[in-house]
Amino acid sequence: MADFPFAYPLTRRRLIRAGAFGAATALTPGAFARPIAKPPGNAGAKVEKIAAPGEIESHGLSTFGDLAESADFKHFGYVNPNAPKGGTLALSPASPTYDTFNAYVLRGNPATGMSLVFDTLMNQSLDERDAYYGLVAKKVRISADKLTYTFLLRKEARFHDGSPLTAHDAAFSLNILKSKGHPVISQMLRDVTSAEAEADDILVVKFAPGRTRDLPLNVANQPIFSRAYYKDRDFEATTLEPPLGSGPYKVGDFEQGRFIAYHRNKDYWAKDLPIVIGQGNFDVVRFEYFGDSQVAFEAFKAGAFTEREENIARVWATGYDFPAFKDGRVKRTTVPNNNIPNIQGWMFNTRRKVFRDPRVREAIGYAFDYEWTSRNLMYDAYKRISSYFENSELAAKGLPSEEEKALLEPYRDQLPAEVFGEPFVSPVSDGSGQDRALLKKANDLFVAAGCTRKDGVLLLPDGTPLEFEFLDNSNVFERHTQPFVKNLKLLGVTARIRIVDAAQYKKRLEDFDFDIVHDVMMMGWNPGEELNAYFSSKTANVNGTRNLAGVSHPAVDALVDKALQAGTREELVTCCRALDRALRSQRYWIPHWYNPVHRFAYWDLFGQPERPPKFDTGVLWTWWWDEEKARKINFTGR
Repeated sequence: MADFPFAYPLTRRRLIRAGAFGAATALTPGAFARPIAKPPGNAGAKVEKIAAPGEIESHGLSTFGDLAESADFKHFGYVNPNAPKGGTLALSPASPTYDTFNAYVLRGNPATGMSLVFDTLMNQSLDERDAYYGLVAKKVRISADKLTYTFLLRKEARFHDGSPLTAHDAAFSLNILKSKGHPVISQMLRDVTSAEAEADDILVVKFAPGRTRDLPLNVANQPIFSRAYYKDRDFEATTLEPPLGSGPYKVGDFEQGRFIAYHRNKDYWAKDLPIVIGQGNFDVVRFEYFGDSQVAFEAFKAGAFTEREENIARVWATGYDFPAFKDGRVKRTTVPNNNIPNIQGWMFNTRRKVFRDPRVREAIGYAFDYEWTSRNLMYDAYKRISSYFENSELAAKGLPSEEEKALLEPYRDQLPAEVFGEPFVSPVSDGSGQDRALLKKANDLFVAAGCTRKDGVLLLPDGTPLEFEFLDNSNVFERHTQPFVKNLKLLGVTARIRIVDAAQYKKRLEDFDFDIVHDVMMMGWNPGEELNAYFSSKTANVNGTRNLAGVSHPAVDALVDKALQAGTREELVTCCRALDRALRSQRYWIPHWYNPVHRFAYWDLFGQPERPPKFDTGVLWTWWWDEEKARKINFTGR
């Protein structure tokens, strides 16, 4: 089962392995992604000097704490600063196809890895949970009221055609992303009141009072486009014209829907910056597309691509018996997953009449036998998810604290009583695959919701049959869904599985034309704007939203707003625990499972630093091609 499946990326690191915001939930892998980094309330940055009364000047940004790296750091501790350049890293994305290089708008299925082409004002450390350091911007000045951020740009920054990258380009990028970018991006930037170039190397960004805590880092992490390039081009158009960027790679050869190769820009303007040294070491990063996971695995075994994060427990347990693995040419390893895991599950589309009653949603969940599924299909390799902030101190546990109760009390009449007790957890079955006690509980809930039966068919209170479909664009979950469907049939519920192509899937999600869909939410260590994206009524009916469940609840809205305004880590933890209780009480989903480790396999062609970064496997960014190893195993693949 895929433990790091598909989701919208919200940082550059996520965008590398992903397509970008246009890819919808099932088109972008989070394989090498660390959680979404959450930006500053007061920036949390080490002060370098005071530029004006009350103004802070810093070389980086973080949420609440100091930056680990000083202003004069030489390189990150997880890289080999002397790593050689060369060779090819070949990967296979989860997305089955692509039809555009425009990765930042709603239209089209973007090619994986397009953000390799674009630089950002600041970039993320993979050793810290929420720290960004200057890339195009060497420093940032933060006003006393935290509503004006002045980015001081490096004058040496250049686009690939040699033209200067200036504050005018950065301002253009923020403004056009806010007005025409993918809804996920434009929603994140809604509290940007202005972005203007004060000079070629000075960008002034102003925020609305009450802006979200993570807005400054969301601004610092947006791609920078060439204003001149888009002077005579439609920013919103789907296109296979390679874009003009300034990043470490350029689009090279490609064949639509089959592969795309990114070639290292040997004249990359930032190659000697501390934030870049030892990273982006491959001459070519290539993504090979396959329409089926099993076909992709066979291609990996043949050397068609050279690194694979193994997201299927069955394959990890039984599939590595091929000659290249037995003789040592292919290696396997695991590294701890120190991040909040990808929060995945089956999401109910609560916009549908059939799912409007939480009791009906809960009853459906009782028909899923996780214990049987885990033992028989997943080799007990995973842990069940219960919380929207799983495996972190943000998750609700036990009885609410006095601080949590104070947040929840104003909404007591809008929330079930359980919110003030132990948080809801998914039922534990007897592992038989057909737990009669749980099925009885499901039936009791249906009856309580006013459902009846006629000729063995469960009817909603209005007399219509209770029926729905599981929608997906891949058959990877079919083995897990079929036993679920069988148990639902025993209850008189008709459920079907529908697999559609990537384009149709994306369109149906954008138009809310689905019943139940598999989704993944990526939560940061300091959750911010993603809370709006996933849970706010403001996003519930926006086409292309990440709020697939259609969450729209006044108590949830209020708790999200409080979390976004939390001024300390302690306040944020309390807000998230209260929010977790409220969300879990509404049964918006049927939780899946997560993997506490990263599992990946690779052809023995690469050099690696002494250690990986704390919050990433480091494969794409910090590994390098080892020519001696390639000769030793006589590699003849890609």
